Amino acid sequence: MIKRLCVVGVGLIGGSFALGLKEAGLVERVVGVDRNAANLDLALFTGLIDEASFSLEEGVKGADCIFIAVPVGAMPDIFRQLSPLWQNDVLYTDAGSTKSDVLQALAEAHGSVPPNFVPGHPIAGAETSGASAARSGLFEGRRVILTPIAETSEVSLGMARALWEGVGARVSEMEPIHHDEILAATSHLPHVLSFALAAMLGRHDEEQDIFAYAAGGLRDFTRIAGSDPAMWRDICIANKDQLLPLIEEYRLALGEVTDKIRAGDSDQLIQIFADARNARQRFIDQLDK
Repeated sequence: MIKRLCVVGVGLIGGSFALGLKEAGLVERVVGVDRNAANLDLALFTGLIDEASFSLEEGVKGADCIFIAVPVGAMPDIFRQLSPLWQNDVLYTDAGSTKSDVLQALAEAHGSVPPNFVPGHPIAGAETSGASAARSGLFEGRRVILTPIAETSEVSLGMARALWEGVGARVSEMEPIHHDEILAATSHLPHVLSFALAAMLGRHDEEQDIFAYAAGGLRDFTRIAGSDPAMWRDICIANKDQLLPLIEEYRLALGEVTDKIRAGDSDQLIQIFADARNARQRFIDQLDK
C-alpha cells in the first residue's frame, strides 16, 4: 500500500496510473505536480488526484512513491530539481519512452543512478494527452517494461513490479539499450513514418482534395500522427542512435519497392507484399498470446 503517491505530470499515463492504483486500493492519497493550472484543476475535479501543486519540492514532501510521467525531454530538469530532495526510503520510477537517456540524465543530475530509482515504460500510449485523457483500465493486460541496472535495488524493483501488476499490467524486464532498440523499431519508426506521410499529404491537400476523398486506410496509417508533436520530437532526438539506422533501412526498402514498380516486376512485387502480410500475421499472433 502506498500512503502518498506523487505523480509528476498528470496526463494520460500519470493520471491513469493514479486512477488505477486508487481503484485497486493500493494508494491512500495522490498529489499531482504539473505546470498547467487547468490540467491540475481537471485532475482534482475528476478525482485523479487529491492534492495539486505547481511546486515539485512541495509535491514530493512526505511521498513514499514518486512517479515521473513527463516527456523525456523534460526529465533532465525534473532530475536536477529532485536531486537535493532525494530520499533513500522512497520509490522513484518513471514512464519515459526511452531509457538509456533517462538513466544518463539522472546520473548527470545526481552523480549516479540511485538504487531506489526503477526505470520503466508502459506500452499503453494514445493520441490524446492531458488529465482528460486518463482512464480506468488503461494498463489492463498491457505490457510494462522495467529496465533495471546493476545498481537497482531488488526491493525497489519488486515494489515497482507490484504496483504495475496491481493496475493489471504484464510486467517484463530488459536491458535499457535493448529496450531502446526494440521501441525504435516497434514504436518510434512507425510514428516518424506516420508523421511524415501526414505532413507530405497535407502539403498537397488544398489543391488536390486528398483528405476529402481518403478512405479508412489513410485514417489507420496516420492515426498516430495525431500524437503530441513535442513529445515525439523529444523521443526521436533522445533515441536517434537507434532510430536513424532504421529510417535508413526503411528508405532502402522503399527504394526496392519503387524499383519493382518502375520495372513493372509484378512477380517480385507480389513476393514483397506476401512476405509483408505474413510478417504482420506473425506480429498479430504474438499479440494474441
